[in-house]
Amino acid sequence: METVLVTGGRGASGRWVVDRLAGDYEVVVVDYERPGAEADPAPHVSFRAADLADRGEALDTVHAVDPDAVVHWAAIPVAGTHPDGRVFETNVGAAKNVLDAAGRADARIVQASSDGAYGFFFAEPTSFPDELPVTEDHPLRPEDPYGLSKVTAEAAAGAVARREEVPAVSIRPSWIQYPGEYACRSDGYVGDLDAGAGNFWSYVDARDVADLVAAALAGTAGAEPAVAPGSHEAVNCVAADNALGRPLLDLLRESYGAIPDDCAIDERAFAESPVEEVADRGAYAIDKAERLFGWTPSHSWREAAADGAGDDAPDPTLFDG
Repeated sequence: METVLVTGGRGASGRWVVDRLAGDYEVVVVDYERPGAEADPAPHVSFRAADLADRGEALDTVHAVDPDAVVHWAAIPVAGTHPDGRVFETNVGAAKNVLDAAGRADARIVQASSDGAYGFFFAEPTSFPDELPVTEDHPLRPEDPYGLSKVTAEAAAGAVARREEVPAVSIRPSWIQYPGEYACRSDGYVGDLDAGAGNFWSYVDARDVADLVAAALAGTAGAEPAVAPGSHEAVNCVAADNALGRPLLDLLRESYGAIPDDCAIDERAFAESPVEEVADRGAYAIDKAERLFGWTPSHSWREAAADGAGDDAPDPTLFDG
């Protein structure tokens, strides 16, 4: 069984990644702190502690584990919670250290990027997309330290892939939601159009994020590797629908007074297609993840948080008992 090192695996979304991978792989979780000696890890899960922003600790840890693949999921996850310099320096330093170590170990790389790399949400005022849907080729124009750290980490992944001849994938989730805790369906969010305008009312379920990580690690959608050694690919990871369940173009007109000139969403098709499948679609293109890895999102707020009902999906299991 292959070994995968997952950084940030005890975090809110990292826990779902670890739970999804354990059993298919031996998963070594690396975080700033290790669980206490009384903690009994789940089958195929073990823990190590390291300060990944410390280059020596990151290199030593990856070298000691000698993984077949590295999932770099550790980061300060959002702007505005820490000083700007700390967000950027911590995220970029950890990414550079972990990715360099992964390349030296000849390990496949999957890392957490973000739709924050496009620079929409934290811009003042919120910037408008050049195109709809927003593809991975859209220009990256972040103004905030978090989005800039993700752009830099993607560049670092590309450099390591080229230098070390390993495949690398950067996954760009939108606002990650958790079963039974869909913040994007709270009264305050649904009742305030401006609350979700910064990322165009996009979201994604943590289980779908974990499934895309697994698909990217597997690395194929067919007979040939989806990402060749020496190559780096970024892929959007977003739900198929928007969080408000309303026609996307109507939301944009109401909130921004316009839609992009380059708009490939055909309103004329709405009358002939189910509203749930077309009109209330999300703003981000997800075709690339399907083409490369056979991934499409399986979850929607409609079953995960409809009418405030909780989703009975089991919580991630990192520990026995």
